[in-house]
Amino acid sequence: MGTTFWIKRFLTVLVGAFVIIGTVQMLKGHDLLYSVTQAAIWGVITATVFAVGRIYQSRRGQHCAICKDTPEMQRLDRGGDA
Repeated sequence: MGTTFWIKRFLTVLVGAFVIIGTVQMLKGHDLLYSVTQAAIWGVITATVFAVGRIYQSRRGQHCAICKDTPEMQRLDRGGDA
């Protein structure tokens, strides 16, 4: 898995976390600036922890059997026809 795969994965988690955290902060009654700041901070932290954890697991050969998010698992799911 190349750098592009991990950058896409990082950005996907970052955007998802940003939207969820920002929305929750707004629903809690905080103003927009506070909500966006908290979403940005915690989104980066969340995406970093997720990406580092998945890279570590990937290098050890541990793949997520549920999400099948890596090319190796997708090949196995199709029966090795790659």
